[in-house]
Amino acid sequence: MHAYRSHTCADLTAAHVGETVRLSGWVHRIRDHGGVLFIDLRDHFGITQVLADSDSPAFADIEKLRAEFCVRIEGTVKARDASLVNTKLKTGEIEVYARSMDILGAADDLPLPVFGEPDYPEETRLSYRFLDLRRDGLHGNMMLRSNVVRSMRQRMWGTGFTEFQTPIITASSPEGARDFLVPSRLHPGKFYALPQAPQQFKQLIMVSGFDKYFQIAPCFRDEDPRADRSPTDFYQLDVEMSFVEQEDVFSAVGPVLQGVFEEFADGKKVDPCGEWPRIPYAESLLKYGTDKPDLRNPIEMQVVSEHFRGSGFAIFAKLLENDGTEIRAIPAPTGGSRKFCDRMNAFAQAQGLPGMGYIFWRAGDDGLEAAGPLAKNIGPERTEAIRQQLNLGEGDAAFFLGGKPAQFEGVAAKARDEIGRELKLLDENRFAFAWIVDFPMYEADAESGKVDFSHNPFSMPQGGMDALSGDPLKVLGYQYDLACNGYELLSGAIRNHKPEIMYRAFEIAGYPNSEVDKRFGGMVKAFKYGAPPHGGCAAGIDRIVMLLAGEQNIRQVIMFPMNQRAEDLLLHAPSDPTNDQLRDLGLRLAPKT
Repeated sequence: MHAYRSHTCADLTAAHVGETVRLSGWVHRIRDHGGVLFIDLRDHFGITQVLADSDSPAFADIEKLRAEFCVRIEGTVKARDASLVNTKLKTGEIEVYARSMDILGAADDLPLPVFGEPDYPEETRLSYRFLDLRRDGLHGNMMLRSNVVRSMRQRMWGTGFTEFQTPIITASSPEGARDFLVPSRLHPGKFYALPQAPQQFKQLIMVSGFDKYFQIAPCFRDEDPRADRSPTDFYQLDVEMSFVEQEDVFSAVGPVLQGVFEEFADGKKVDPCGEWPRIPYAESLLKYGTDKPDLRNPIEMQVVSEHFRGSGFAIFAKLLENDGTEIRAIPAPTGGSRKFCDRMNAFAQAQGLPGMGYIFWRAGDDGLEAAGPLAKNIGPERTEAIRQQLNLGEGDAAFFLGGKPAQFEGVAAKARDEIGRELKLLDENRFAFAWIVDFPMYEADAESGKVDFSHNPFSMPQGGMDALSGDPLKVLGYQYDLACNGYELLSGAIRNHKPEIMYRAFEIAGYPNSEVDKRFGGMVKAFKYGAPPHGGCAAGIDRIVMLLAGEQNIRQVIMFPMNQRAEDLLLHAPSDPTNDQLRDLGLRLAPKT
């Protein structure tokens, strides 16, 4: 018999009754039933119930055990009485009568329980992550993540893609976030960077004559943490293809992601990729207030400025006298009660706004009656015109926000989501996808007016060189995202593979040719030797698993995550360097402020 186990804690069934077996695992729970001890013994695979009575040679030793001791138990498989069968366990038909027990690893008093999974402070959970990972929920999330990665890899190989690995230590590259810099010992005063993405390398792979590349790639970005974003590193399914247009990328990647979601959706509906809508970026902001809309929510915002222009509601009427302003309505089917409207108004105030105007419609003496402060100010003709435009009726409501769209769209998006949740309009058992397309190539800083890239700087502008001769803020790129249930899952583009267009695109953003050569010299040089048209994308694995696991925080699907302050509480990173390390690197630290 094997030194530690003849079976796992998920193997034994009624077919093993009478056999002598050896199991190893952790003491999940101990129950004392008046002289009979029951242990739920747990390993990676499952749980087996072990029992010992006063006649068992192991009874005295088992009495000394505490939760999470790592033990080896040898005993005889017994059938449970029919009334005691546990149908929730694979091993629920049997139990093991213990004849010997050895402690393989004793456990101190636990800083957090493994059994039962009560909520515990994140600082404790991250400081003792190895215990947290023993809990069933988190353990299951890690297995889900592993299986999702396996499925992605198999599907990509099955679609004709080839896996390659790109460098981890590389040069700094603008990807929209801060780099993690690595000082060079051999070249004092110079720094490598951890890659924000394998962007340049995967494009160089295409120039090198390979056709379909993918990689499960680690990426490093020094970012502020959010519930759906790790502050240090993440993994992505990185993809690039030669001789393709935008639709070719969609056709290649869509079925892979649809298949992964269908495989792990746990009964939820997955929209087929052939039905994923293509929504222009500007339309997405207008209708949903965001470029990652949750299409499970049927609410679409509309512009209703003309109904307030010159109206008795002075705040909106005066606001519309300024250039670039508009009024948008958020329809709220079934939301037509003053109590609900006041609650949503309070929600807007919690977001930093003075409030959110509203109208709701109810039955009156002469038919439908519009109520609310806005209705009183603009009169029945305008409120009726708004109702008809929004296709609302009795028991419905509408909320209104105004100003320059960039200033209120973020709150409008949150309000739309909140209204949809409150009114139970969302289909919670669905994964709803949408391709967001036609992103603007450039954006202007609100204060300085300086033009910079708004998305991936290596994208091909729609219209090529001709598009770069006019207003840069009107230039669209062949850039696209994939949104699902309110999250961005994927981002990509058809690449700018022509040096002359690349130089001009960067020049508009304030980068002279010399700076482009300095930063991206390798790629520019490669593009001068027969670069093929190419494009690709990257899908965030952590975020995909978070959605599939039904979690609200990305740290729940990362094995060893950082905390909100980008600290590793288990291994205590970041840490102070030693003087010898600094001396080797030729570095001196500035005094702490």
